[in-house]
Amino acid sequence: MSDTHSETVAYVRETMLPQGAPPASEVGVIKWLRENLFSGVLNTILTVLGIAAVVWLVQAALPWFLHGVWNANSLTECRQIIAETWGEGAHGACWAVIRERWNQFLFGFYPSDLYWRPVLALALFFAAVAPVLFTEMPRKLLWGSAFYPAIAYILLWGGSLWVPISVMAGFGVGWLGLVAARRTGLPLLGPVAVLLLPLLWWLFLAGPAAEMLDRAIPLWVEEVRSDKFGGFVLSLTIGIAAIVLSLPLGIVLALGRRSDMLLVKALSVGFIEFIRGVPLITLLFTASLLLNYFLPPGTNFDIILRVIIMVTLFAAAYIAEVIRGGLAALPRGQYEAADSLGLDYWKAMQLIVLPQALKISIPGIVSTFIGLFKDTTLVIFVGLLDPLKGITDAVRAAIEWKGVYWEPFIFVGAIFFIFNFGMSRYSMYLERKLQRDHR
Repeated sequence: MSDTHSETVAYVRETMLPQGAPPASEVGVIKWLRENLFSGVLNTILTVLGIAAVVWLVQAALPWFLHGVWNANSLTECRQIIAETWGEGAHGACWAVIRERWNQFLFGFYPSDLYWRPVLALALFFAAVAPVLFTEMPRKLLWGSAFYPAIAYILLWGGSLWVPISVMAGFGVGWLGLVAARRTGLPLLGPVAVLLLPLLWWLFLAGPAAEMLDRAIPLWVEEVRSDKFGGFVLSLTIGIAAIVLSLPLGIVLALGRRSDMLLVKALSVGFIEFIRGVPLITLLFTASLLLNYFLPPGTNFDIILRVIIMVTLFAAAYIAEVIRGGLAALPRGQYEAADSLGLDYWKAMQLIVLPQALKISIPGIVSTFIGLFKDTTLVIFVGLLDPLKGITDAVRAAIEWKGVYWEPFIFVGAIFFIFNFGMSRYSMYLERKLQRDHR
């Protein structure tokens, strides 16, 4: 009875209806626009205002870019070409200044026949930093990274080869002191030896040793004075050196600020708060005028190296606070886990605490590096020709390019953006690679 009834009732479905298409407002571009740009009254108003602003900027700037001139020998010739091509009253960029003076923006007043040296130094830097940034590369390449500073100094400044060799020997002195301190069985003697012995070597013995070796076996490369540096050669030299040196110093300061030893903590806190409370320009003036007073008599300390020291100290104070935030973010159980494994302080920091703290601190550290690289333009206040102000003024001093304004700033800004965007993208890559959360 039930089977017969089910076969005769009209509303009993025998086949499935085909799947229908979703509403147009719930898929594709329309859905994205509704959710992201027109989700409410306020969002719609802001979207309309933003589109109006973009349209206004494009209408104002696009003709200026499109009317640009690349082949000219002066600003006057640029304006004549624009007037002849687009009519009287037309405006356009004079990119010819970049075409004619690109070498000054990149190399400053570095000798033109030696341009290959800073280019090679930059290429070797990428090769040296690759095994540090990418763990997939062979670890033996780290030896090349360790010796890169001496190679870069020889390529950029030249002079006696014994000078960078004697400086690198200071690290060997520190390592020998660490080995000797470990044999004594005193745990605190090792860090003191690592810090104090290289410092004493650099202050009192490195210079005489280099002079003695130079007299015995002269090894020279054509020297380039620091007043010839400028443009992006100067910015990259200061920026890369300060970034590489400020990170380990910032880690030490962060650990010192969280130390239980009163003297270490007081010195770390005092240093960090003093540096953070003083403008960078003040430190640059100190590097330019006062730093030589704290060195042995007769010492001729290069101005770029003095600036690197001050910029490094400035960045290290900020990095120390970023890393301290990462240390404070770790649960107490991580420290207790290290204690339960019987690890001493340094092993616990190396194997358990610092890897997690640094992972948390990656965005803040990279932001500090980006700000540091941009702050290298402030060296104009101590007489060094940065690419943004110093070289631009030097180019404008020529009568042919007097009156050029936006083009140098756009060119320099684009190069800064490329380097900073690269650091930002690597930061995002590193965060994804170290991500250990459940997804």
